[in-house]
Amino acid sequence: MVSADQVREHMDVIAADGAHVGTVDHLEGQSRIKLTKNDSQDGKHHLIPLEWVDHIDEHVHLTKNADDVRSQWTALN
Repeated sequence: MVSADQVREHMDVIAADGAHVGTVDHLEGQSRIKLTKNDSQDGKHHLIPLEWVDHIDEHVHLTKNADDVRSQWTALN
């Protein structure tokens, strides 16, 4: 599992199928990544669990494809 301290603000979040699903706003605690609402289709923040992260380089790479991410993330108002 990746370490929460590897996640940085403004990193692109990339699904397993190569699709961009968001940009890191910040970490919520030590277990969830909050995505910015600026590049969200519904204009809301979304939370994804850190356990979905496969690896981190200059981007956050997820183990799920984009459709699964969007259907399973938590939307915030």
